[in-house]
Order: sequence, then C-alpha cells, then structure tokens
Amino acid sequence: MAFRRRRRKNEFHLEYHNKKKKITPQIIREVLSWVFYTFVAIIIAAMLVMGFGKSVELVGDSMEPSMFSGQMVLINKVSTYLTGPSRGDIIAFLPNGNTNSHYYVKRVVAMPGETVQIIDGVLYINGALQETDSDVYDKMEEAGIAASPIKLGADEYFVLGDNRNSSEDSRSANIGVVKEGWILGTVWYVYGGEQGSSGIVGSDN
Repeated sequence: MAFRRRRRKNEFHLEYHNKKKKITPQIIREVLSWVFYTFVAIIIAAMLVMGFGKSVELVGDSMEPSMFSGQMVLINKVSTYLTGPSRGDIIAFLPNGNTNSHYYVKRVVAMPGETVQIIDGVLYINGALQETDSDVYDKMEEAGIAASPIKLGADEYFVLGDNRNSSEDSRSANIGVVKEGWILGTVWYVYGGEQGSSGIVGSDN
C-alpha cells in the first residue's frame, strides 16, 4: 500500500510538472506581442528624445528678460528639419558652424531672401521699419555689419538677442548671418536656472 501511494504521488508530481512547463501557441503570441510593443515603445521614445529632447544651456544675458543665463532649453529639431525656423522663433545654432563653440541662442528676425538693415538703432526689413520690434526691444546702440543693407541668401537667417545692447549676434562680424545647416533647432521649452520661469516657449516669448 505504501509503495502504491508513493507511485501515485510521483505520478501526480510528474503530471503537474509537465502541465506547468507546457507552452501553448497563445503564450507564444502573447510573449511576441509584448516584445514587439516594447521594442516599438523604445524606438518611439528614442525618436522623441532625439527630435525634441536635446538640451542646451543658456550662456550670458543676451536673451533677457525672456530667458536667463544658466537656464536650460529643449530643442525641437524636427520642425526645423521639415520647414526651417520661422520669424520670431528662438533658435540654437553653432556660430559659423564651429563645432568647438557652445551653442548660441538667439531670435530670428529676418528670413531667407530678405534685406536687413539697422538704422538709428531700429530694425528695417526690405526697407520697412519693424514697428513691433521697436516697441518691444531697446533701441540698438550698435548696428555692426547691419549698418549697411544685408541681403540674405536662400539658406540664411538674421538673428538678434532680446537684450539688444548686450548680445553678440548677427550684427557681429564674428557671427554674421546664420546658415540653415548651422542651426540645431528651435527652442520649445525652458527650465531650471536661478532666475526665470519654466514653460513652453513661443515665437512671442
């Protein structure tokens, strides 16, 4: 009787063990589905980080009061790649494409094909006074290379810092016009730093 009970007990364990290890087609489909969706999620996350998550630190006071030195900005590389920057956008770029330089952050004030000039401290585009610009920003003490008309090429932008009298920008011969290939992307979010607030950045910020 004891031998028969042990035999039945062993048969039970063997049967349970076989049932536990049995893999059905449904389980295989579920595992493959989980692996697939995990892979897709990783790819999407990586694309979002590459397209919208590049961060750049602001250096200097050239963008005050919109942004402050020490703050971080996130860059939208996707829209810049697809359509290029728009007037009023804040962009990050390498001056003269110099990869050894830190990224500069400035505002686009003139677009490809336009003619830019600064007369008596105010901005003119295609000969027209930019009244909104004059109302918002300080009169410029230095016109730099824009004292004479500058005709922008098909892939060139003219940029200025919001703090017009404390900004090294397209007025400077060291910076000049910004070619599209030198632009990392447009600023869409600002955060951190000891001064300033965090939030989404628009073309009117």
